[in-house]
Amino acid sequence: RLRLHDGKLIKDRRYHLRTYPNCFVAKELTDWLIERKEAPDRETAIRLMQKLMDHYIIHHVCDEHSDYKDAKLLYRFRKDDGTFPLSKDVKVFMRGQSLYEKLVSVEESILKVREENSVKYQRTFLGSEMIDWLIQEGEVENRQEAVELGRALLEHGIIQHVSNRHHFFDSDILYQFWINFRRRRRLTELLNENSSRALSESPDSPFCLRKLNPDPGNTSFLSVQTNKEIKIVSAVRRSSITSLSGNSNAYFSAPPTLVFPPVAECNPKSVLKRPVTNEELLSPGAPYVKKTLTIVGDAVGWGFVVRGGRPCHIQAVDPGGPAAAAGMKVCQFVFSVNGVYVLHLDYQTISSLIMTGPRTLVMEVMEAIE
Repeated sequence: RLRLHDGKLIKDRRYHLRTYPNCFVAKELTDWLIERKEAPDRETAIRLMQKLMDHYIIHHVCDEHSDYKDAKLLYRFRKDDGTFPLSKDVKVFMRGQSLYEKLVSVEESILKVREENSVKYQRTFLGSEMIDWLIQEGEVENRQEAVELGRALLEHGIIQHVSNRHHFFDSDILYQFWINFRRRRRLTELLNENSSRALSESPDSPFCLRKLNPDPGNTSFLSVQTNKEIKIVSAVRRSSITSLSGNSNAYFSAPPTLVFPPVAECNPKSVLKRPVTNEELLSPGAPYVKKTLTIVGDAVGWGFVVRGGRPCHIQAVDPGGPAAAAGMKVCQFVFSVNGVYVLHLDYQTISSLIMTGPRTLVMEVMEAIE
């Protein structure tokens, strides 16, 4: 957006005796994206702009078109006309970016390279040090408000404890900014993100389902039950996750008249003997040990079910799948996923993190000491 303003592609334009402020012509922007190598071709450029429309970042100036057309139509960034929706998540992200920019642009910044357990970490700060700075700069009124801000930043993946073992506290614990806001991101990175919408609509965590055998003609998967019984559920591939949500690119190769069988819920009854809180897991001397599991997914997923929330737990593990081979067990609590602290999240959000992440999954779990 700022580059388009600088390049005068965004400006006041007149159309049918009316002036539209701060807008751009779609066709001109498509040309600009290709010239600046932000997109390899027009088709990709259109997909990128459609992504921005889907996320309420740009829109047609009269909202007469819900899709991005490569034509002489006027569009505008919502931030330029005050219609950008500021949700809680967006506000936290923008606050984190503002704090980061403020910290890296001052001399004698509290952000420094520090070492812990012989490992060096970039952009680090002490919890108490950050709280002192927030109060000094007038960003918060008191230490309690500063702690709440720090916790919100951590829960949104903006900062983290350097080894992912603690939430944010007013102490000498070492934290770091997890996001480098100054790294220039290319627009094409947007196309690598998978939508979690279909995931949340699916009655099962898709990565838990395992193929019955390698026969390509077979469309059944196994879901391991707590009572050791085997239940057959409808087929869902990791790469075809939206097939249950009405997506036309279904996995099945049968004719279009195929009727989907009812989807059986995966372990609806919790395997936990009693509810466990985050406070109980993290309290000093708690009878839990943390383990790091590295799980390399295969063609159909990772082979486990995650359920619950705040904290989530491992509900079932396919004994023949990658998760079991890595040492995953039922009743373990999910502490982090690919470096993101997740004790405060529900299973749909954790499922999304896993599905949209790399094939090699690094999870920290907490297991009761027997």
